[in-house]
Amino acid sequence: MYKKNLFLPFVLIACAPVWHIPYDFQEVIISSDKYKILTYQKLSDSISPIHIYIEGDGYAFNGAGRPTSNPTPRGTFLRDLSINDDSPNVVYMARPCQYIMSSGCDISDWTSKRFSADKIDNIAYAIKKISQNRPIILIGYSGGAMISGLVIQQNPDLNIKKWITIAGVLNHSDWTSYFGDLPLSGSLNMNKLPNIPQVHYIAENDDVVPKSLSYKWLSEKKVFIIPNATHTNMKKIKIDFGY
Repeated sequence: MYKKNLFLPFVLIACAPVWHIPYDFQEVIISSDKYKILTYQKLSDSISPIHIYIEGDGYAFNGAGRPTSNPTPRGTFLRDLSINDDSPNVVYMARPCQYIMSSGCDISDWTSKRFSADKIDNIAYAIKKISQNRPIILIGYSGGAMISGLVIQQNPDLNIKKWITIAGVLNHSDWTSYFGDLPLSGSLNMNKLPNIPQVHYIAENDDVVPKSLSYKWLSEKKVFIIPNATHTNMKKIKIDFGY
């Protein structure tokens, strides 16, 4: 069975209030060669770094552990975190097949191939289209940490000044093995972390991406523990954007 525990909390908040785009953000859909990728953008400064937030895996599995037909996140954690970022340049970026079901989407895109080469290439394309060679701080939440790390590793031309992860999956083989799930055979993996300035935030009570998995890869990295936090409830997080 594919990874199932990650998405159980989202089932419990399925009736959350409708989320509204703030007045200073614009919805921009970026068409790559295979997907249409939803973004919310606030770009008001041509010099300052762009903070790009990469969404997690979303509602890819239901409460019974079966793949859903729509991986759009049920929660608003990362969207809320991005719109509350008072930096002049902020972008929230959904994952392929979230919010917009492109013609090329199928269930493997949010299960075994969620970190595949074409996902990395298409997200990198969207980042390049937004940044236009400007400096970037890349923030990845949950599975978005894996996506963002792979984007950094495979795109040295991107001007990424810092990598930030929040409750991040850093090696999916370790992750699936820990829970006894099938390996993500169609996905790329990180066997070492990108060699750039970085900081990692770990939820103290995270039972989706357990602390032990994070510590295995972060023994020599800058780490902050978010006290009393769970994978989907990190109200006390305060991100250090300095580099």
